[in-house]
Formats: sequence, C-alpha cells, structure tokens
Amino acid sequence: MSQPATPGAPAPTVAFTALRTADLLVDGYYPGGSSGHAGDDPIAKLLPGVGNQGGFRYVGSQREGDVRLAVLYTTGDQPDWPDSLDLQTGLFTYYGDNRAAGRELHNTSRRGNLLLRDVFSDSHGTPEQRKKVPPFLLFEKATTQGRGVRFRGLLAPGGPALTPDDELQAIWRTTGRERFQNYRARFTVLDCATVPRTWIQGVSAGLDPLAGDCPREWASWVRGRADLPLTAPATTLIRSREEQTPQDAQGREILSAIRAHFEDREHDFEACAVALWRLIAPNTGRCEVTRPSRDGGRDAVGQYHLGPVADRISIDFALEAKCYGVDNSVGVREGSRLISRLRHRHFGVLVTTSYFNSQLQREIRDDQHPVALVCGRDITDLLRQHGYSTVPAVKTWLEEQFPASQA
Repeated sequence: MSQPATPGAPAPTVAFTALRTADLLVDGYYPGGSSGHAGDDPIAKLLPGVGNQGGFRYVGSQREGDVRLAVLYTTGDQPDWPDSLDLQTGLFTYYGDNRAAGRELHNTSRRGNLLLRDVFSDSHGTPEQRKKVPPFLLFEKATTQGRGVRFRGLLAPGGPALTPDDELQAIWRTTGRERFQNYRARFTVLDCATVPRTWIQGVSAGLDPLAGDCPREWASWVRGRADLPLTAPATTLIRSREEQTPQDAQGREILSAIRAHFEDREHDFEACAVALWRLIAPNTGRCEVTRPSRDGGRDAVGQYHLGPVADRISIDFALEAKCYGVDNSVGVREGSRLISRLRHRHFGVLVTTSYFNSQLQREIRDDQHPVALVCGRDITDLLRQHGYSTVPAVKTWLEEQFPASQA
C-alpha cells in the first residue's frame, strides 16, 4: 500500500519498481526512473497500456469507441495553453491537443479532442451512457528535472456550477495570421482520496466500472451526475513575491508591455484594471472611473450583481489600480487608502502590475477586510486564459482597448 508523501516534498511515495502495484493517492508523488530514456516514465508503470508520452493517454481504442481509462498529464510549462487546477473549488481546466495551426479541431494524432467531444456528450446522457465515460486520472509534472509526477485526482467531465456550453468550448487561437481551434475542457476533481489499484486493473481489463472497489464518488457521478468536488480552502493566505510575479520570460514581457503602454499616463491604467476585473468577475455591472486623486491614483466605483436575471441584487465595490514596476511593491499605505473608502457591505479590489508586500496582505487577512488582491501574475494568467498569451497579442489588445489618444 502506498503512503502519502509529505506535502511539497520531492520524496517518493513508493519505489519506482513498485509502481505497478501502487494505489493512487491524491497529491502523492510517484518517481521516475533513472535510466535516461522514455522507460523512466512513471505513468506508464502505474497504468500499463496508456503509453509513456503526451498529455492525452488512455487504455483502449478511441477509433473503436473503447477507451476504458484515460490520463490527462499536464506539465504546467505551456503558457499559451494554461491548464489550471483551482484547489478551492476542485475545478480543473484542460486544453485539448490541437495546439498548433494547420489541422482541423478533431484531426489530432492522439485523437484527444475527439475523446473530449464524445465523453462530454455522453456525460449529459443516461446513466448507461455515462457508464461508457472512462475515468480520467490527472497527473502533473512534479519536478523540474526527471520524470516524477504528482497525482492530482480522479476527474469527472463538467462541474456542478457549469452550463454545458461552459464545460467544453471550442476556442480560437492565432499563430501568425493563421487561425485554428482547440478545446477548453473543464473537469471536476472528485472528493476521492484514494483510487484503488484493484479498481484500476478491473476498469483497464474492461470489467464493470461500477463493480468491486469502485470509488463511491465515481459511482455517484455515473448514476446521477452528482459532482462531489474535492475542495481545499487555502490555509496560507500570504503569497510570496515569487508567487505573485510571472516566473517565465514571456509572462514578465507581458507585464513590461502593459507598463510600457501606460508609461507617463499611469492614470489611464485604471480603465485597464476595470477591464481585467471584468474578466475575473463577469457579473460586474456599472463601473465608472473617477477623477485623479492627489496621491496619483485613480479609483473606480461599480456594482457586482448576484441572483437570477429577473431579480438581481447589487453589491457596491471600489477599485484602485497601481501600474508599478517589477521592484515596486504595493504596501499598507496604498491598501489603507482603499480600505478607508469602503462602506458597510461594500468590497474593494486592488490591482497592480507588481506585487503586494506581506505586511499589507497580513493586515487585510487578519482584519478580514473584504478586499480582492490582483497581482502581476494574476494578470498574466488571466490574459492567457482569455487568449492573450503572447506579447504581440497583448499589445494589440492594449492598443485597441486603451489607445493613447483617449487620455
């Protein structure tokens, strides 16, 4: 039986030679081999038959409609395709395998997008149709060197708060002047701490997936599409500078492009901050930029809508933006200014192209001020998720939405 790894530690949960008999433990670490070739891949050892390469791997044949077990493997190093796991909601976003121009949406070598199309269709069918959906197992690259992976959970297509259109979307991307489509798929990480080896073996062999040691969460999803997400509220609420700034060169260049666009007219960044906030919170309604203030900042005030369309309630908020350089943090002085303007049952939004120092974060969290902090890394992640994943794309967006002439 496998033993959980210490969170954040690279120590293996089991020996590489014992992977074929190991259970899958959420957040468990599974080491790669040391031979220096593809045989070092631990996923192929954990799940015989899925292969040792690619983001889509599966047991069975997609062409024959007989995929019995599927793996999604994410490396986290493709900023143009920002796969992401929201630990607090259990929602996982994964991009399909048509990641370059020149092919039709479903015409991929691993036929991964065809698999997505079929399983999301079956997921909205009868229990018998959902029974044909292969269990998806999520792994992510765990080390910068070597082939070690971390198991992140058992996935079911869709999510409890998503519409069918939100669950699987064909999105457009552009390379040079050539447009193409890829899927953006959303899954729920089920609240299943252990995926038993015996069940994996039975499913892979084509046995009844609801028999034996089938996790009850998977059975509930198959029988009634009941999504029981694995949610994990954050305990560490103070982010380091490194966690708030892009760690890849392209991300840093995107932030530099934003700062350069608003150079000598930092007040105009306020409108950009409002647009970014709308991407984060689509239910934002009226939002007006106010006049420049004495300390060089500009505020915006607006409303966020809750409830059904026919009977909405609105919550007022105030937003402040700081177009700061990479070495200039946002601190208590800037935060206090925003907090002082919040009235009862209002909330605040503070957006910066840099980062927030630990003192400000601690004060906001300890005193439970209702303030959302949007840092530089949040901005680059957000833009990438909405298709602005390169510096030219971001510059075009800035020039079209916030031209210098509007100042």
